[in-house]
Amino acid sequence: MKRFKELATRKRAVRLAVLLGVALLVTAGLAAAAWAESPQPWQIGMQPPATPVKDRITAFHNELLVIIFLIAGLVMGLLGYVIIRFNHRRNPVPSHTSHNPVIEVIWTVVPVLILVVIAIPSFKLMYYMDRVPNPAMTIKVTGHQWYWSYEYPDYKDLAFDSNIIQDADLKPGQKRLLDVDNPLVVPVHTNVRVLVTSTDVIHSWFIPSFGVQEYAIIGRLNESWFNVDHEGTYYGECNQICGINHAFMPIKIVAVSKDKFQQWIADAQKKFAHNDSGHRLRVAAVTPPAGN
Repeated sequence: MKRFKELATRKRAVRLAVLLGVALLVTAGLAAAAWAESPQPWQIGMQPPATPVKDRITAFHNELLVIIFLIAGLVMGLLGYVIIRFNHRRNPVPSHTSHNPVIEVIWTVVPVLILVVIAIPSFKLMYYMDRVPNPAMTIKVTGHQWYWSYEYPDYKDLAFDSNIIQDADLKPGQKRLLDVDNPLVVPVHTNVRVLVTSTDVIHSWFIPSFGVQEYAIIGRLNESWFNVDHEGTYYGECNQICGINHAFMPIKIVAVSKDKFQQWIADAQKKFAHNDSGHRLRVAAVTPPAGN
Protein backbone atom coordinates (compact mmCIF):
# COMPACT_ATOMS: atom_id res chain seq x y z
CA MET A 1 0.00 0.00 0.00
CA LYS A 2 2.82 2.41 0.88
CA ARG A 3 4.43 1.70 -2.46
CA PHE A 4 1.24 2.49 -4.32
CA LYS A 5 0.84 5.70 -2.35
CA GLU A 6 4.42 6.74 -3.12
CA LEU A 7 3.89 6.05 -6.83
CA ALA A 8 0.66 8.04 -6.82
CA THR A 9 2.38 10.91 -5.03
CA ARG A 10 5.22 10.91 -7.57
CA LYS A 11 2.78 10.91 -10.49
CA ARG A 12 0.95 13.87 -9.00
CA ALA A 13 4.23 15.71 -8.50
CA VAL A 14 5.24 15.03 -12.11
CA ARG A 15 1.86 16.22 -13.40
CA LEU A 16 2.08 19.36 -11.29
CA ALA A 17 5.59 20.08 -12.57
CA VAL A 18 4.45 19.61 -16.16
CA LEU A 19 1.48 21.91 -15.65
CA LEU A 20 3.69 24.56 -14.05
CA GLY A 21 6.15 24.29 -16.93
CA VAL A 22 3.41 24.68 -19.51
CA ALA A 23 2.00 27.66 -17.60
CA LEU A 24 5.42 29.32 -17.53
CA LEU A 25 5.91 28.75 -21.25
CA VAL A 26 2.49 30.18 -22.05
CA THR A 27 3.14 33.18 -19.80
CA ALA A 28 6.50 33.79 -21.44
CA GLY A 29 4.94 33.52 -24.88
CA LEU A 30 2.17 35.95 -24.00
CA ALA A 31 4.67 38.37 -22.50
CA ALA A 32 6.78 38.22 -25.66
CA ALA A 33 3.69 38.80 -27.79
CA ALA A 34 2.58 41.68 -25.58
CA TRP A 35 5.78 43.62 -26.23
CA ALA A 36 5.93 42.89 -29.95
CA GLU A 37 5.49 45.82 -32.36
CA SER A 38 3.07 43.86 -34.54
CA PRO A 39 0.22 41.40 -33.96
CA GLN A 40 1.34 37.90 -33.06
CA PRO A 41 -0.39 34.49 -33.40
CA TRP A 42 -2.57 33.71 -30.39
CA GLN A 43 -1.96 37.15 -28.91
CA ILE A 44 -4.23 38.00 -25.97
CA GLY A 45 -5.18 41.53 -25.03
CA MET A 46 -4.53 44.82 -26.76
CA GLN A 47 -1.36 45.69 -28.62
CA PRO A 48 1.20 47.58 -26.51
CA PRO A 49 0.89 51.38 -26.70
CA ALA A 50 3.18 53.21 -29.12
CA THR A 51 1.77 56.72 -28.63
CA PRO A 52 0.67 58.88 -25.67
CA VAL A 53 -2.97 58.51 -26.79
CA LYS A 54 -2.82 54.73 -26.76
CA ASP A 55 -1.00 54.81 -23.42
CA ARG A 56 -3.88 56.77 -21.87
CA ILE A 57 -6.46 54.51 -23.50
CA THR A 58 -4.74 51.45 -22.02
CA ALA A 59 -4.54 53.07 -18.56
CA PHE A 60 -8.25 53.99 -18.70
CA HIS A 61 -9.08 50.45 -19.84
CA ASN A 62 -7.21 48.99 -16.86
CA GLU A 63 -9.02 51.34 -14.46
CA LEU A 64 -12.38 50.26 -15.90
CA LEU A 65 -11.42 46.61 -15.43
CA VAL A 66 -10.89 47.25 -11.71
CA ILE A 67 -14.24 49.02 -11.42
CA ILE A 68 -16.03 46.25 -13.34
CA PHE A 69 -14.49 43.53 -11.17
CA LEU A 70 -15.50 45.39 -8.00
CA ILE A 71 -19.08 45.76 -9.29
CA ALA A 72 -19.22 42.09 -10.31
CA GLY A 73 -17.83 41.03 -6.93
CA LEU A 74 -20.37 43.17 -5.08
CA VAL A 75 -23.26 41.77 -7.11
CA MET A 76 -22.04 38.19 -6.62
CA GLY A 77 -21.69 38.81 -2.87
CA LEU A 78 -25.20 40.25 -2.63
CA LEU A 79 -26.62 37.33 -4.59
CA GLY A 80 -24.85 34.86 -2.33
CA TYR A 81 -26.11 36.66 0.78
CA VAL A 82 -29.70 36.68 -0.52
CA ILE A 83 -29.54 33.01 -1.49
CA ILE A 84 -28.25 31.98 1.95
CA ARG A 85 -30.12 34.46 4.14
CA PHE A 86 -33.51 34.39 2.45
CA ASN A 87 -33.90 30.82 1.21
CA HIS A 88 -37.15 28.97 1.86
CA ARG A 89 -35.66 26.85 4.67
CA ARG A 90 -34.63 29.82 6.78
CA ASN A 91 -37.75 31.79 5.85
CA PRO A 92 -40.69 29.38 5.56
CA VAL A 93 -43.03 32.38 5.84
CA PRO A 94 -41.94 34.95 3.25
CA SER A 95 -41.83 38.64 4.10
CA HIS A 96 -44.52 40.89 2.63
CA THR A 97 -42.24 43.96 2.49
CA SER A 98 -42.67 45.68 -0.87
CA HIS A 99 -40.65 48.88 -0.47
CA ASN A 100 -37.48 49.93 1.31
CA PRO A 101 -36.71 53.63 0.67
CA VAL A 102 -33.12 53.41 1.93
CA ILE A 103 -32.18 50.50 -0.33
CA GLU A 104 -33.97 52.07 -3.31
CA VAL A 105 -32.09 55.34 -2.84
CA ILE A 106 -28.78 53.48 -2.49
CA TRP A 107 -29.19 51.39 -5.65
CA THR A 108 -30.12 54.56 -7.56
CA VAL A 109 -27.45 56.92 -6.23
CA VAL A 110 -24.48 54.51 -6.19
CA PRO A 111 -24.67 53.65 -9.94
CA VAL A 112 -24.94 57.37 -10.75
CA LEU A 113 -21.81 58.08 -8.68
CA ILE A 114 -19.98 55.21 -10.42
CA LEU A 115 -20.94 56.64 -13.84
CA VAL A 116 -19.70 60.09 -12.78
CA VAL A 117 -16.38 58.58 -11.66
CA ILE A 118 -16.08 56.90 -15.07
CA ALA A 119 -17.29 59.92 -17.05
CA ILE A 120 -14.72 62.43 -15.76
CA PRO A 121 -11.57 60.61 -17.02
CA SER A 122 -13.51 59.48 -20.11
CA PHE A 123 -14.28 63.05 -21.20
CA LYS A 124 -10.71 64.14 -20.42
CA LEU A 125 -9.40 61.32 -22.63
CA MET A 126 -11.82 62.22 -25.44
CA TYR A 127 -10.67 65.85 -25.44
CA TYR A 128 -7.03 64.75 -25.31
CA MET A 129 -7.56 62.51 -28.35
CA ASP A 130 -9.45 65.22 -30.26
CA ARG A 131 -7.08 68.19 -29.93
CA VAL A 132 -3.84 68.18 -31.90
CA PRO A 133 -1.13 69.73 -29.70
CA ASN A 134 1.10 71.93 -31.90
CA PRO A 135 1.45 69.64 -34.95
CA ALA A 136 4.90 69.63 -36.53
CA MET A 137 3.69 68.03 -39.76
CA THR A 138 0.50 67.02 -41.55
CA ILE A 139 -0.43 63.87 -43.44
CA LYS A 140 -3.53 63.48 -45.57
CA VAL A 141 -5.03 59.99 -45.79
CA THR A 142 -7.54 59.16 -48.53
CA GLY A 143 -9.47 55.90 -48.62
CA HIS A 144 -10.36 54.23 -51.91
CA GLN A 145 -11.93 50.93 -52.88
CA TRP A 146 -9.67 49.26 -51.91
CA TYR A 147 -6.38 50.97 -51.08
CA TRP A 148 -5.02 54.04 -49.31
CA SER A 149 -3.40 57.20 -50.62
CA TYR A 150 -1.00 59.27 -48.53
CA GLU A 151 -0.02 62.90 -49.05
CA TYR A 152 2.64 65.02 -47.31
CA PRO A 153 1.53 68.66 -47.88
CA ASP A 154 4.56 69.97 -45.98
CA TYR A 155 6.96 68.38 -48.49
CA LYS A 156 6.05 69.72 -51.95
CA ASP A 157 2.84 67.68 -52.11
CA LEU A 158 4.59 64.34 -51.89
CA ALA A 159 1.92 61.69 -52.52
CA PHE A 160 1.67 57.98 -53.27
CA ASP A 161 -0.68 55.00 -53.13
CA SER A 162 -0.40 52.08 -50.73
CA ASN A 163 -1.67 48.68 -51.90
CA ILE A 164 -1.68 45.28 -50.26
CA ILE A 165 1.03 42.84 -51.38
CA GLN A 166 -0.56 39.84 -53.04
CA ASP A 167 0.15 36.38 -51.63
CA ALA A 168 2.19 35.39 -54.71
CA ASP A 169 4.47 38.42 -54.26
CA LEU A 170 5.15 38.08 -50.53
CA LYS A 171 8.81 37.91 -49.57
CA PRO A 172 10.22 36.05 -46.54
CA GLY A 173 9.40 37.95 -43.36
CA GLN A 174 6.47 39.88 -44.83
CA LYS A 175 3.07 39.51 -43.20
CA ARG A 176 0.17 38.16 -45.22
CA LEU A 177 -2.79 40.57 -45.43
CA LEU A 178 -0.81 43.26 -43.57
CA ASP A 179 2.21 44.23 -45.68
CA VAL A 180 1.90 46.85 -48.41
CA ASP A 181 4.04 48.03 -51.32
CA ASN A 182 4.43 51.63 -50.05
CA PRO A 183 4.11 52.05 -46.28
CA LEU A 184 3.49 55.35 -44.55
CA VAL A 185 6.76 56.64 -43.06
CA VAL A 186 6.74 59.05 -40.10
CA PRO A 187 9.34 60.44 -37.68
CA VAL A 188 9.33 59.52 -34.00
CA HIS A 189 8.77 62.06 -31.20
CA THR A 190 6.81 64.30 -33.57
CA ASN A 191 3.22 65.50 -33.30
CA VAL A 192 1.68 64.38 -36.59
CA ARG A 193 -1.74 65.70 -37.62
CA VAL A 194 -3.72 63.27 -39.79
CA LEU A 195 -6.48 64.44 -42.11
CA VAL A 196 -8.68 61.55 -43.25
CA THR A 197 -11.15 61.54 -46.14
CA SER A 198 -12.57 59.23 -48.82
CA THR A 199 -13.37 59.25 -52.54
CA ASP A 200 -16.10 56.61 -52.70
CA VAL A 201 -17.53 54.95 -49.56
CA ILE A 202 -16.92 55.17 -45.81
CA HIS A 203 -13.59 53.65 -44.74
CA SER A 204 -11.87 53.61 -41.35
CA TRP A 205 -8.18 54.35 -40.78
CA PHE A 206 -7.47 52.20 -37.71
CA ILE A 207 -4.05 51.58 -36.09
CA PRO A 208 -4.51 49.71 -32.78
CA SER A 209 -1.08 50.45 -31.28
CA PHE A 210 -1.56 54.20 -31.98
CA GLY A 211 -5.04 54.42 -30.49
CA VAL A 212 -6.22 56.04 -33.73
CA GLN A 213 -9.46 55.16 -35.47
CA GLU A 214 -10.76 57.84 -37.80
CA TYR A 215 -13.56 57.46 -40.34
CA ALA A 216 -12.86 58.38 -43.96
CA ILE A 217 -16.05 60.03 -45.24
CA ILE A 218 -16.70 61.43 -48.70
CA GLY A 219 -16.56 65.24 -48.83
CA ARG A 220 -15.39 65.57 -45.24
CA LEU A 221 -11.99 65.94 -43.56
CA ASN A 222 -11.77 64.23 -40.18
CA GLU A 223 -8.79 65.02 -37.98
CA SER A 224 -6.69 62.90 -35.65
CA TRP A 225 -3.10 62.85 -34.43
CA PHE A 226 -0.34 60.68 -33.03
CA ASN A 227 3.20 60.93 -31.68
CA VAL A 228 5.15 57.68 -31.96
CA ASP A 229 7.32 56.96 -28.93
CA HIS A 230 9.87 54.61 -30.52
CA GLU A 231 10.97 53.35 -33.91
CA GLY A 232 9.29 50.30 -35.34
CA THR A 233 6.76 48.94 -37.82
CA TYR A 234 3.07 49.15 -36.97
CA TYR A 235 0.04 47.68 -38.70
CA GLY A 236 -3.64 48.48 -38.98
CA GLU A 237 -6.70 47.68 -41.05
CA CYS A 238 -9.78 49.31 -42.45
CA ASN A 239 -12.37 48.11 -39.92
CA GLN A 240 -15.35 49.63 -41.72
CA ILE A 241 -17.20 47.22 -44.02
CA CYS A 242 -16.47 49.12 -47.25
CA GLY A 243 -17.15 46.51 -49.91
CA ILE A 244 -16.08 43.15 -51.31
CA ASN A 245 -12.34 43.80 -50.76
CA HIS A 246 -12.78 45.36 -47.33
CA ALA A 247 -10.37 42.84 -45.76
CA PHE A 248 -7.60 43.65 -48.23
CA MET A 249 -6.70 47.28 -47.55
CA PRO A 250 -4.21 47.13 -44.66
CA ILE A 251 -2.22 49.98 -43.14
CA LYS A 252 1.52 49.79 -42.56
CA ILE A 253 3.39 52.57 -40.78
CA VAL A 254 7.16 52.69 -40.38
CA ALA A 255 8.38 55.03 -37.62
CA VAL A 256 12.00 56.12 -38.02
CA SER A 257 14.32 58.68 -36.46
CA LYS A 258 14.08 62.28 -37.63
CA ASP A 259 17.36 62.03 -39.55
CA LYS A 260 16.26 58.87 -41.35
CA PHE A 261 12.91 60.48 -42.09
CA GLN A 262 14.54 63.45 -43.83
CA GLN A 263 16.62 61.03 -45.87
CA TRP A 264 13.48 59.05 -46.77
CA ILE A 265 11.69 62.27 -47.81
CA ALA A 266 14.49 63.08 -50.26
CA ASP A 267 14.35 59.61 -51.78
CA ALA A 268 10.54 59.51 -51.84
CA GLN A 269 10.27 62.84 -53.67
CA LYS A 270 12.28 61.30 -56.49
CA LYS A 271 10.49 57.95 -56.41
CA PHE A 272 6.96 59.38 -56.40
CA ALA A 273 7.57 62.37 -58.69
CA HIS A 274 4.51 63.74 -60.50
CA ASN A 275 4.02 62.90 -64.16
CA ASP A 276 3.81 65.43 -67.03
CA SER A 277 0.12 66.15 -66.57
CA GLY A 278 0.66 67.17 -62.96
CA HIS A 279 -1.13 64.14 -61.54
CA ARG A 280 0.42 61.12 -59.95
CA LEU A 281 -0.25 57.71 -61.42
CA ARG A 282 -2.84 55.73 -59.50
CA VAL A 283 -2.78 51.97 -59.09
CA ALA A 284 -5.90 50.07 -60.08
CA ALA A 285 -8.08 48.63 -57.34
CA VAL A 286 -6.60 45.44 -56.01
CA THR A 287 -8.17 42.04 -56.36
CA PRO A 288 -8.47 39.74 -53.37
CA PRO A 289 -5.55 37.34 -52.77
CA ALA A 290 -5.93 33.94 -54.31
CA GLY A 291 -7.66 31.38 -52.16
CA ASN A 292 -9.90 33.89 -50.30
